[in-house]
Amino acid sequence: MNNTMFDKKDELIMSLVHYFVTEENYSPINVRGAKNEIWLENLDAPYKIIRINSKYIHNEEQFNMDLFKLGFVVKQIKRKTLSFKMKVLNICLDMNDSLKVDEINNINTVSVSSMSDVKKNKFLGELFPKIKTEHLQKTDNIIKVLNATEDINKKTTKENSKYEEIFKPKKIIVTKIIIGLCILLYIVSLFISDNFNYALLIMGANNRSLVLKGQIYRLITCAFLHGGLIHLVVNMYSLWIIGSQVENYLGKAKFIIIYLLSALMGSTFSLVFLGNSMSIGASGAIFGLMGSLLYFGYHYRLYLSNTLTTQLIPIIILNLFLGFTISGIDNMAHIGGLVGGYLATMIVGVKYKSTKSETINGIIVYALLIGFLVYVALNLV
Repeated sequence: MNNTMFDKKDELIMSLVHYFVTEENYSPINVRGAKNEIWLENLDAPYKIIRINSKYIHNEEQFNMDLFKLGFVVKQIKRKTLSFKMKVLNICLDMNDSLKVDEINNINTVSVSSMSDVKKNKFLGELFPKIKTEHLQKTDNIIKVLNATEDINKKTTKENSKYEEIFKPKKIIVTKIIIGLCILLYIVSLFISDNFNYALLIMGANNRSLVLKGQIYRLITCAFLHGGLIHLVVNMYSLWIIGSQVENYLGKAKFIIIYLLSALMGSTFSLVFLGNSMSIGASGAIFGLMGSLLYFGYHYRLYLSNTLTTQLIPIIILNLFLGFTISGIDNMAHIGGLVGGYLATMIVGVKYKSTKSETINGIIVYALLIGFLVYVALNLV
């Protein structure tokens, strides 16, 4: 009786889904209106999308129409995942052998009708070497499906626990400390001298001539000083909104590193582009936190793509535009902080997503950029 419940095609579908989910870290995705097909995604894989199609395709016209529909869905996925290019593996389980299946618009089609075909397929074997050893337990069909389903559920549960760990609300501490420190230093600056600008200079405002004389600490201390109550309130509100998210997603230690490296990069940009004027404020570091969210959001774009495209990116663009149109704003610190925060997040890494090569690349690019800016600042007349 069990053997009549699932045909060979069902077994093949289950075997393929089992393999791709448990061995190649793909995850099932829901596609509206898709019938007799399964969609899987892994944005870190060479083929970001795998579609398993069990519909019968008997002629070229039907095949071309199927590719057209597939391409339409892929465009939607590309838009959602902020992907410019997306290679797709289209696995057809019931296709006329006479049809050509060449690559078309980054879509590779493979025709197989059994697990034996899968293991013999040269293209699949080169792309997924472990697929040659894929097998389900040799028992009746219902046990095969149950065992495969259990493996898939375990894998999905494990992945969901990772996402829950990243996105669950955590206690925000470091952001509050930095806000408190900025407020405290602002109050202190009011009592140091009758000349407020002189007080800021004493307390560590960024100034090229003083930095080049050896007072390198100013590249960091300037990020904790503010030139007025409105300046302070706006920056502290922004720091709370953005900083609490970065601290929540990346953790307290990484947040501190990102904040300081962002401030350093922003101040170094100011050193080169703003002459000998005085520069203060946390906005460079805050832009660095936005750069950090860009990097983090790209890695978790399946969850945050709408936030990136409708909130974060427009805010960055708007603030940079205002920085270029309103006098008195150190927009070079904003740009430097944005770049620094992005690179700093490459260095510290995004949990479960980043690789060692990304960390190494981040360190190299950050160090080269800082070195180049310092060299330019030292040689400016």
